[in-house]
Formats: sequence, C-alpha cells, structure tokens
Amino acid sequence: MTTTPTNTTSISYRDAGVDMEAGDALVEQIKPYAKRTMRPEVLAGIGGFGSLFEMPKKFKNPVLVSGTDGVGTKLKLAFELNKHDTVGIDLVAMSVNDILVQGAEPLFFLDYFACGKLEVGTAAQVIKGIAEGCEQSGCALVGGETAEMPGMYPAGEYDLAGFAVGCADKENIINGTTIAEGDVVLGLASSGAHSNGYSLIRKLIEKSGIDFESDFHGRKFKDVVMAPTRIYVKPLLQLIATLPVKGMAHITGGGITENIPRVLPAGLTAEIQKDSWAMPPLFAWLQAQGNVADLEMYKTFNCGIGMAVIVAEEHAAVAIDLLHEAGETVFHIGNIRAQQAGEAPTIVV
Repeated sequence: MTTTPTNTTSISYRDAGVDMEAGDALVEQIKPYAKRTMRPEVLAGIGGFGSLFEMPKKFKNPVLVSGTDGVGTKLKLAFELNKHDTVGIDLVAMSVNDILVQGAEPLFFLDYFACGKLEVGTAAQVIKGIAEGCEQSGCALVGGETAEMPGMYPAGEYDLAGFAVGCADKENIINGTTIAEGDVVLGLASSGAHSNGYSLIRKLIEKSGIDFESDFHGRKFKDVVMAPTRIYVKPLLQLIATLPVKGMAHITGGGITENIPRVLPAGLTAEIQKDSWAMPPLFAWLQAQGNVADLEMYKTFNCGIGMAVIVAEEHAAVAIDLLHEAGETVFHIGNIRAQQAGEAPTIVV
C-alpha cells in the first residue's frame, strides 16, 4: 500500500539551503580573476566539466609533478578577523612550492571551496587570492569546485583545498641524489609563519590576550600573523635554469628539522647554524609566550626560513647573488657533512 502525501507545497533546492543563483553569480564574478592567470596552453578552462591543458612544447621528455594541500587552521583566524583576501595565496603557495622543489614549473591549479551557505562576497575574496597566487607562480587557474553543503559548516566558515600540476624534463628532476659532503645549505626568508603551526599559534594568541589591531614592530599584529605564504617559484626556476641545484626543501609542517631530511641521501646530515639568520619577531614572540623549547620551534615552524636550497660550495656565491637580484633574502644557513652515529639527519646548532 502506498501513502499519498497530503502536503502539496513544492520544495526547491533553495528551500534545502542551496542557492544555485549565488553559485552562478560567483562564477561570473571570478572569471576576470582567472582570465589574468591564463597561459597559452589552456584550451578550455572555467565553466566546463573539465579543463583542457596542452603540454608545453619546450619540454623534451616531460614528467608531470603534482601536489595538493590546504590552508589548515589558519582559516580559523581568517574567520575571526573577517580577513579572506590572502588565504587563497596561501592555498596556491603550499602546492606550487612543493612541486617546485623537484624542479617542476607549475602549469595549472584547481581549487575546492566548501561552505554551509555561500556568501558570494567572501568566496570572491578567497578566489581572487587564489588567482593572485597563480599569477605569482605563473600557473593558470583553470577551474575548481564550489560546494554549498547546508549543515556541514557553521555560518561564516568554509574549507579550502587545491592542487597544482607542473612539469619538469625527466633529466632535470631534482631529487637530492647528488648531495654530498661539503655542499652548502642556503635559506630563503619566509614572509611569516606561512600556513603551518597555526594550531599552536592560535593557542598562544589566546593565552597572550594580544589585540589583533595592536602595533607589532611597525605593523598591525593581524597583518603579521596573517601574512600570506611566500611563493618562490619564479626566482628558483631562474636559478635552476642557470646553475646546478642539488636539492630543495619547502619548509612546511615539521619545520626545518623535519623537511630538509626529506631530500638528503642516507648517511648525511645538514648542520644548520641558528645564528646565521635572525629569527623574525613573530617567532621570538611565539617562543616567549609559550616558553617553547628551541627544538620544538625548529620542528614546528619555519622560524624565518621558508625554503632551503642545497648547492655545491663553488656555486653558493653565484646562487646567492642571483637570488638577491630576483628579490629574495638569502642566508648561508648550513652545510652538509657525514652523519655521526645516532645523529639526526638535520640538526640546528
């Protein structure tokens, strides 16, 4: 026996909490941002079911390199501060810097934006930041997904994920296998905490009671703690096209001591000199607020070094000059030597 419903009111998707018109409005609003990121290899981008990208002809033996990431709990501060214009840069940076360390040129990027109720203005700010990150790294924003899921996220909150695809010639892939004793470790300055360690950062901010609007070494504290992740793509692509780079490490979750070992051959240690660069004020403040041990600092935060580059000693001076000319702040932070018994593959002394 079937039951005939007595309620004859028609229920729409909007009644269930999904506003298709808002989604359409967002797509129209972000198209100009995406257009600025286009490369000649893009055959079809935003608006279709899939994006088409032609392999650049300059690669002789192309290998695709991909990476995916999010922004982590830095988003919680974005919600609290109603500051959404830079987290998109963070999103792109986390993936393009990762694939860069293997010598790959980022080609295109796609994002995933999920929320409970779509606020077009907020989403547009986020995606404008994503487009800015793509412009900084020279890759095309070819598409993405905006998911409105009522009941999944609190009002005013969203989640972000994305992935980048890049390419390198097979013979030019950087994998660390040629790193040897005597090589030099260069450190490229970070722009702040980037997108890592924010669960601890948020806890220390709460403990301190600091006013986000207060002056912090000449800037508002909120601008310091929300500074977007630095994108190293263009300067480092210029570097690796000019001289041999043996290895690179993006200093993300795990900090300095956990990321540099990812590119080192067995039996070697990177000895990092802590006095070779000045720890930026934000990290000194964080350490003081929580009485955080040095080891914990170096395995949680980048501590002012966002990318490590390993080159032969005879190439170090030229590499530093080239990176300085490209606008990077560079330090000679350490050297590679034989690993001693029971010693970690990266130590800070």
